[in-house]
Amino acid sequence: QAESRRSKAPPSLSSCFTNCPTMIVMVGLPARGKTYISKKLTRYLNWIGVPTQVFNLGQYRREVVQTYKNYEFFRPDNEEAMKIRRACASNALKDIANYFTKEQGQVAVFDATNTTRERRGVIISFAKEKGYKVFFIESFCDDPEIIEANIMQVKLSSPDYENYDKEEALVDFLKRIDCYNMSYVPLDEEKDRHLSFIKIFNVGSRYLVNCVQDHIQSRIVYYLMNIHVTPRSIYLSRHGESELNLLGRIGGDTGLSSQGQKYAKALAEFIRGQSIKDLKVWTSHMKRTIQTAEALGVPYEQWKALNEIDAGVCEEMTYEEIQATHPEEFALRDQDKYRYRYPKGESYEDLVHRLEPVIMELERQENVLVICHQAVMRCLLAYFLDKSADDLPYLKCPLHTVLKLTPLAYGCKVESFYLNIQAVNTHRDRPTNVNVARKPEEALQTVPEHL
Repeated sequence: QAESRRSKAPPSLSSCFTNCPTMIVMVGLPARGKTYISKKLTRYLNWIGVPTQVFNLGQYRREVVQTYKNYEFFRPDNEEAMKIRRACASNALKDIANYFTKEQGQVAVFDATNTTRERRGVIISFAKEKGYKVFFIESFCDDPEIIEANIMQVKLSSPDYENYDKEEALVDFLKRIDCYNMSYVPLDEEKDRHLSFIKIFNVGSRYLVNCVQDHIQSRIVYYLMNIHVTPRSIYLSRHGESELNLLGRIGGDTGLSSQGQKYAKALAEFIRGQSIKDLKVWTSHMKRTIQTAEALGVPYEQWKALNEIDAGVCEEMTYEEIQATHPEEFALRDQDKYRYRYPKGESYEDLVHRLEPVIMELERQENVLVICHQAVMRCLLAYFLDKSADDLPYLKCPLHTVLKLTPLAYGCKVESFYLNIQAVNTHRDRPTNVNVARKPEEALQTVPEHL
């Protein structure tokens, strides 16, 4: 019974998305956001349980050619360099095949320019021979401001330009783009109508979607049509301390303790002090988040999807009571906290799926404050910080602390603000002994103190 409640491990979870592996092939000139898209998409697919990895051709080149001299390496008539570049591409494809066969990968993102029909043909033949599906993502951009901003933001800090000054690096990089431009053939609506692809124009001002083959590709398209690059921040906070937090009881739907009410006021003051433009506030449907938001004195939106994980038969119990009445369940949860599902309740994995629409909407929005719960905050944080399913249920999300997340080109900056209102600790680390036959004191070794 306990076994049937555990949600399945990622490979079997993702097999319902794809029966055969998928190669996502990036297309586009340098400084068009291909690596940004590759990394972000990989983070999303891993978060929803589809094992995905990026294979960046630039890294393969840098391993072979230790010191970058200048743009001439990228000239189409530089035969010696072309040999090296073809060998690097071939090595990356071999590694992709290994990832699928030996590491049970489901999706590989081939992050390279792939600007010629010849190169794309090689990839298509390789995939056909191996039985992989191919989906192209082309980022087409002819807006000089966007291109220059991208070069300044990420390209000049590339290892290639370690010993260059900024001006020299910029000139060299623009010449490098020219080298690719000589032979660039974009995906064509007519000539490539048999291929599966999405073409993104000028960072999402327009999209062209062609021949989507399956569920995973449609999810990729939906995701890519929701992301944007406008600078913004996302604020995550748990509700103020609740009455049940004080008693060490999980779940339930009680109001705030007196310390929790103080936090709600402190949060309002903190948010005012941040002077955030057009801030949206989201809460769950539970009293403790609504009471926390009320103190802000601004409109807020309630999301049922943000409700705390459902602990089923263990709702409103203390960890001590769960150990006393359901010792086996308590141990099973410690063995695999991400996939363990409470009897008549949810697992963290269920919660990730419930929160997917929230992530999509967070990607579409600009500045948002999400007032939520411990397990929910862990899932959201794991998405933004690219944490694994094993780490996710143990991320520290203390009460009365605001996390400010600012998405950057290839990651996310995190700032933590403790608002100086004392609260109980609700974080329970994984105990050393997770055996079903363990002693009660071993099971309760990491339970935080409570009334």
